Amino acid sequence: MAENLARQMNDPEIHQHIEELVAEEHRLLDQAEAHTLSADGVARLKEVEVQLDRYFDLLRQRRAREEFGQNPESAKLRPAETVERYLQ
Repeated sequence: MAENLARQMNDPEIHQHIEELVAEEHRLLDQAEAHTLSADGVARLKEVEVQLDRYFDLLRQRRAREEFGQNPESAKLRPAETVERYLQ
């Protein structure tokens, strides 16, 4: 589902989605700091972190394609397994 949604998103929409994920991440981190984060919350936090990595990667792909005269719309949301293995 996320892959289909990402294909239909333009840069501003991707930015907005990232902002929403960051806001959710901050709420969950605040709960973790207050020791009120449930097990479901811990799982959601991990999921949000992975989704952030994937959408930042998508944005970088789109920018690179545009920079080199390619169609940014051909960028694809990469699998979590791929994005999470990148070296920082």
